[in-house]
Amino acid sequence: MVIDLLLRTTWNEVFLTFAVFMGCGAIVSVSQRIPRVTGAVGRLAAVQASHGCPTPRIGGLAIFAGLLISLSFAPLAISDLYQKLVVGTGLVFVVALLEDMGFNISARTRLITVLIASSLVLMLLGAWIHRADVAGLDALLGHWSVGFPITLLVTAGIANGFNLIDGVNGLASLTGVVASLALACIAEAASYGPMVSLTLMFAAVLIGFFVWNFPFGRIFLGDAGAYTIGFLLSWFAVLILVNAPAVSPWALLLTVFWPVADTALAIWRRAGRRASTTMPDRLHVHQLVMRALEIHVLGRRRRHLANPLSTVVMAPCIIAPAVTGVMFWNDTVSAFLALVAFTTIFFTSYSLAFSIQRRLPRCKYVGHGIRKGVARRNRKFNPARGAPQLEASGAGLPSEK
Repeated sequence: MVIDLLLRTTWNEVFLTFAVFMGCGAIVSVSQRIPRVTGAVGRLAAVQASHGCPTPRIGGLAIFAGLLISLSFAPLAISDLYQKLVVGTGLVFVVALLEDMGFNISARTRLITVLIASSLVLMLLGAWIHRADVAGLDALLGHWSVGFPITLLVTAGIANGFNLIDGVNGLASLTGVVASLALACIAEAASYGPMVSLTLMFAAVLIGFFVWNFPFGRIFLGDAGAYTIGFLLSWFAVLILVNAPAVSPWALLLTVFWPVADTALAIWRRAGRRASTTMPDRLHVHQLVMRALEIHVLGRRRRHLANPLSTVVMAPCIIAPAVTGVMFWNDTVSAFLALVAFTTIFFTSYSLAFSIQRRLPRCKYVGHGIRKGVARRNRKFNPARGAPQLEASGAGLPSEK
C-alpha cells in the first residue's frame, strides 16, 4: 500500500521536499554568522545533549515554511480545515522557536502553549476524540466534558513525545515520516482521500529536513520542529478518527507508538523518583542505545558514529508498530492487543536492558587503559530510581540527574 501511495506522488510533494531542503541549507549556511541560530550557549552542556559542536537548532523554521507552502496545494475539500489547523500549529511553533533561539522558554510554558493551541484547534474544527470503540467509554467520550480534556491530553502528549525522542540524528523526523505514511495508508484504506494528500505532503516536508539531519546532524529540529511534527500528526489522527468511522482509534495510536511509549516511560521513571515530569534526563531509550553502542561496540569518543547508528538500530522498533496499525486499521480488537503487546515488550526490554548490558563485553577503547571485560560492573539498577554510574572511568550507561 505504501508503494502504491508513493507511486502517486505528484510534483507538489517533490516541490515541498526541495523547498524544505533548500531552506535547511540556507539556515546551515548562515548559522556561523548568526549565533542566535544555534540557541543558548549552554546547549552543549545540557543533561540531554548528545552532540559536541554548535549546530543550528531551527530546522523547525524550514518545516513550518514547508507547511505554509503546502496550504496552496491542499485539496479544496479540506483546505479551510487545514488552514485552521496550521494556525493552531503556528502558535506552538512560535513559542518553541523562541526556546530554540535561546530565550529560555520553560518546559511548563511550552506545554501550556500546546494545550492552548489544541483548545484553539478543537474549537475551530469542532472535532475531538469522541470514541475509543470500547463499550461504555464511547458514551462518555461523546460528551464534551470528557472528550475535550482527553483530546487535549492526547494531542499535547504526542506533541511533547516527539520533543522527548528528538535526541539523536534522524530519530524524530524518521518517526514523523513513518507516522505520516502510516496515516496516509489508513486514510486511503478508509477512503478519506483529502487526508491522504495532507499526510503525504507532510511526509515530503519532513524528508526535505531528514536528509540534512541524518546521518551527520548538520541541522536539528529544535523544539519548534519536534512540537510541530507531533502536534500536526496528532490532529491528523483525530480528524481521521472523526471522518472515517471504520478506523480503529487504537490503530491510529500505533502509528505514533514510539513517542507515546517514551513519554509514558519518562513519566513513570520520574514519578518513581519523585522528580518533576518536566526535568530532563539521560535515560531515554535513544540515549541508552547510543551509550551502549559506545561502550560495547564502537568505543568512546566515537559519538559521531554512535549517534546516527542509534537511529538505525531503533528504526525497526519505530516502523513495526506503525505497520501493525496499518494492518489492523479497522480491527479494534487486534489493534488493541497489538498495542498491549508492543507496550509490554517496550517496558520489559527497558527494564532488562541494564542487567543485560553488564554481562556484555566492553570495547577495548572504552577508556584509557581499560580493555574489554576489565571494567567493574554496575550496581543493580532500579529503573524508577535511575541508572547508577559505571565505576570505571564513568563509561557506563548514563545516569539520571
